[in-house]
Amino acid sequence: LPQVEKRLELVKQVSHSTHKKLTACLQGQQGLDADKRSKKLPLTTLAQCLMEGSAVLGDDSLLGKMLRLCGEAEDKLAQELIHFELQVERDVIEPLFVLAEVEIPNIQKQRKHLAKLVLDMDSSRTRWQQSVKSSGLASNLQSSGAKADALREEMEEAANRVEICRDQLSADMYNFVAKEVDYANYFQTVSVTHPQGYPCPRQCCDPCAVPSQLIEVQAEYHRKSLALLQNFLPQIKAQQEAWMEKPSFGKPLEEHLAVSGREIAFPVEACVTMLLECGMQEEGLFRVAPSASKLKKLKAALDCCVVDVQEYSADPHAIAGALKSYLRELPEPLMTFELYEEWIQASNIPELEKRLQALWNACEKLPKANYNNIRYVIKFLAKLTEYQDMNKMTPSNVAIVLGPNLLWPQAEG
Repeated sequence: LPQVEKRLELVKQVSHSTHKKLTACLQGQQGLDADKRSKKLPLTTLAQCLMEGSAVLGDDSLLGKMLRLCGEAEDKLAQELIHFELQVERDVIEPLFVLAEVEIPNIQKQRKHLAKLVLDMDSSRTRWQQSVKSSGLASNLQSSGAKADALREEMEEAANRVEICRDQLSADMYNFVAKEVDYANYFQTVSVTHPQGYPCPRQCCDPCAVPSQLIEVQAEYHRKSLALLQNFLPQIKAQQEAWMEKPSFGKPLEEHLAVSGREIAFPVEACVTMLLECGMQEEGLFRVAPSASKLKKLKAALDCCVVDVQEYSADPHAIAGALKSYLRELPEPLMTFELYEEWIQASNIPELEKRLQALWNACEKLPKANYNNIRYVIKFLAKLTEYQDMNKMTPSNVAIVLGPNLLWPQAEG
């Protein structure tokens, strides 16, 4: 029993500490019902903020749609968190509190009560022994004997109370030892759910009354949270993939064409169209460097598929620079890595007719998207050289400034 008493105090300390730390882990305010708890939860506040942002931006913007989906996801995660915390509070935190603050203290009070009863019994025995000694010396033996008998009865009653209390204390201590498995079950909850998917709040049926494991409840909570996120992720991805206004610079050609539903890349078509209107006679086109700030602005506008033609009509060099940048920033050159050696070999053939045939053969091997766009660019460049007397861009000059943007070896990429 002394070992059990020591264990009682240790279990009380551990239970009290665990209760305190578990309570600190709760994000919701303890003791409130689910609705009030939800309003004070950080996740709920975040969900409301996201939904409000979505309402401000509207579903016309991709960001607005993303905020709405994320807000819905965070709100559902908040509800899962509330149910998880309520279950932990009911099945783990409250029983730990009762163990540390009620059950063990009651046993310890019983131990103190036993000590008091033992003192009372010892006091009664001392008084009885003194009475017996006194009665042997007293002249009135009858009176002294009656007093001694009364004290003896008092002593026996005290001894009986001690025995009863000791037996009760021993039983409580042994019960405590036997129930340690039950106390361990506070951390052992099997999360059994109703058809609606949530634990029974009233333990109204046997499956719901099974003690649950803290770690298992946490695992179930994370499984449900993961399932929610996995349900929302495809929706978010689908919205992103379906959104037409995507950056085009630095993106694969086929991806840009698939998203925009075009045959010719928007930056290519937009730049060529503007140059046909205002830049064909500009001297040094594609050779003269544009203003860095204007080039950056035009590239950003092309990325958004919004270009003010009038704004750049007086600066064809910025338009030409944007076209060169788009071609150079493609992950794979328009003439492809795969055909690099074939293009180089074809260009080195000395006989014109054979060289043209080899170039044509390589051209026919291009993927459809690349073929359409290189054809569009070449036809534009052919038109550009018609004004070579004014723009000084002979076929040779065009090849020098634009060739490296149409074809480069994979090692450079």
